[in-house]
Amino acid sequence: MAGIRKTSENIRQFILRNVEHNPKNIATLTARKYRISRQAVNKHIKRLVEQDELLAQGATRNKHYSLKLLEKWEHAYILDEKLAEDAVWRADISPFVTDLAENAIDIWRYGFTEMLNNAIDHSAGTKVHVEASKTAITTKIVIYDDGEGIFKKIQRELALNDERHAVLELAKGKLTTDPDNHTGEGIFFSARMFDDFAILSGGVRFSHVPNEMEVGLSESQKFQSGTSVFMMLSNDTKRTEKHVFDSFTSGDDYGFTKTVVPVRLAQYGEDKLVSRSQAKRLLARVEKFSTVIFDFDQVDSIGQAFADEIFRVFKTRQPEVELVDLNANKQVTQMIRRVLSTGWRRRVSRHVSLPRKGA
Repeated sequence: MAGIRKTSENIRQFILRNVEHNPKNIATLTARKYRISRQAVNKHIKRLVEQDELLAQGATRNKHYSLKLLEKWEHAYILDEKLAEDAVWRADISPFVTDLAENAIDIWRYGFTEMLNNAIDHSAGTKVHVEASKTAITTKIVIYDDGEGIFKKIQRELALNDERHAVLELAKGKLTTDPDNHTGEGIFFSARMFDDFAILSGGVRFSHVPNEMEVGLSESQKFQSGTSVFMMLSNDTKRTEKHVFDSFTSGDDYGFTKTVVPVRLAQYGEDKLVSRSQAKRLLARVEKFSTVIFDFDQVDSIGQAFADEIFRVFKTRQPEVELVDLNANKQVTQMIRRVLSTGWRRRVSRHVSLPRKGA
């Protein structure tokens, strides 16, 4: 009996986890997955509807399902010197997630307080709105303010040519426009703790998928003034705050020593990564880290000048910084090897981690 109950629970969890992307054919998908009849699947779906975990809409062929909203809460706060992120957490958000496991609560505490503090200290807005919602599978929180806009502010403070450059700087970490009071680590680590994390401001969207080590930049429909931060986490996540920190820190002082730089963020539209100026944009501030991982995911090719600026010129100037390439295809790897071979002929020491030939 215990085995039957476990199988039934697995089937229902599968339905709940996949229904959002398969609202009309979830029964067919589940039947194929577990090799059971649609009639058997429909019994599980009916049970989930009765338990208020699934919402059924439509009839017969038009019938579709979605996760039922179990709880929703929202509130607007005045952005002034009286507002404190820890007080909001204790009074309003902690009770909303109190039924979750300790590791999930820890992630929510870190991410929420960091993002609300950013709005308080940096947005220059007048109010901030918080929305929280929960289903049987996930919890979501959105924080949006009416301030200047995070990308516009970073562009202004760092004298960048484009708001999109701010996304690249955020992706690296250790970015702050107020170094006396902030470390610039909040967004970097928060993005890696949640299953889905995104920031929208102006016409630019920054998003992160932790399991794929992917950071995205996209043009979005012109967003209202201010900044919107979206965070979503599975209610039964196994991820821990400590695991995320351990992935990028080292030493007795637990220092933030490693970063991942998504190389594709240095190119826009149909641009090719060929110039030294693009490489210098990618290299800005990376000397703050002891290990820099350049992620070449979705990068088809790079030019000689681009590769030379990173893997020879920068490495010569900053020999103590370890440079590691990740997800480089054959063309990218060959270009990196080419500039490295030039450097070796010049007897410049190298500490770049490269795939073995033929790997």
